[in-house]
Amino acid sequence: MGDLLGVAVLGAGHMGADHIRRLDRGVSGARVVSVADPETDRAEDATAGIDGVLVHAEPAAALDAPGVQAVLIASPGPAHEDALLAAFARGLPVLCEKPLAPDAAGALRLVEAEARLGRRLAQVGFMRRYDAEYVRLKSLLDSGRLGRALMLHCTHRNVSSPPDFTTAMLINSSVSHEIDAARWLLGQELTAVSVLRPRPSGEAPEGLLDPQFVLFETSGGALVDVEIFVNSGFGYQVRCEAVCENGSAPVGDGHTMVVTTAGGACEEVARDYLVRFADAYDREVQSWVDATRRGRVTGPSVWDGYAASAVAEAGVRALSSGARETVDLAPRPKLYEGTESRTHTLGTSA
Repeated sequence: MGDLLGVAVLGAGHMGADHIRRLDRGVSGARVVSVADPETDRAEDATAGIDGVLVHAEPAAALDAPGVQAVLIASPGPAHEDALLAAFARGLPVLCEKPLAPDAAGALRLVEAEARLGRRLAQVGFMRRYDAEYVRLKSLLDSGRLGRALMLHCTHRNVSSPPDFTTAMLINSSVSHEIDAARWLLGQELTAVSVLRPRPSGEAPEGLLDPQFVLFETSGGALVDVEIFVNSGFGYQVRCEAVCENGSAPVGDGHTMVVTTAGGACEEVARDYLVRFADAYDREVQSWVDATRRGRVTGPSVWDGYAASAVAEAGVRALSSGARETVDLAPRPKLYEGTESRTHTLGTSA
């Protein structure tokens, strides 16, 4: 097993446990060597049946465990900044689930910290860049076959929201995926945002303004609209249609199965993002493992994570003010001008 990438996983909740399973059985070239979660019983459950895994309550102990060569961060968002800085201090490459940090200021501190290192170490977990349908749409838009992209129409629906979900989180937690996908698909920055609020659904918890309609303007003159509805009741549904000068292309339905039987037809609707984007998560983690073993970092960068946070903060301001809010980005360091960089030589942290 010495030739396998030794990974420390921080967080063993819903997302973390899925990544532990994925690293153990879903991808090649890696193994889980340590896990940190303050609820150690949860970490023990997530690693049951995996030989040689050390479970810790503190992230630092997991990072310093023997054999650790890389880190996958799946802990709650407020813990991400400290975990990333700890990984940077140890020279460990990282795959960090979004958000990069709870706010744009924290994300910018991480941009500055990585820039000071002079090399990329972290990739942010915007998995839609690895979804087969989104990849095909990106290729189509880049080819120019449909002319210039004019609009993106996006839909993001969940069955229900968690108990602690807030109105602002519709934008800074859920729509953050559309923010990154739009930047990536169009190759443009999002420069302004407006938020419209219909009458809340009767199924939404008291005080939660759900659904919302979010409109982004881009640096290239395109428009991006997002319907975000986190208490739809029927399923997890993500769609995107690109409308261009010479045609349009929708994605988001090709993964479903339609069952036709006597008197009608029934279409499957995923109930959870881990189901809808299972293949995308597999490709994302496999790509990260492969690149890390080659000493490279590819995929969404710390800068992409910061840009998403800055746009989301403008969206939350628009939600509160009812006005169009502009997005102000800090200067982009030269480190993030390329799409890929050789950054590290694999070793161990202990």
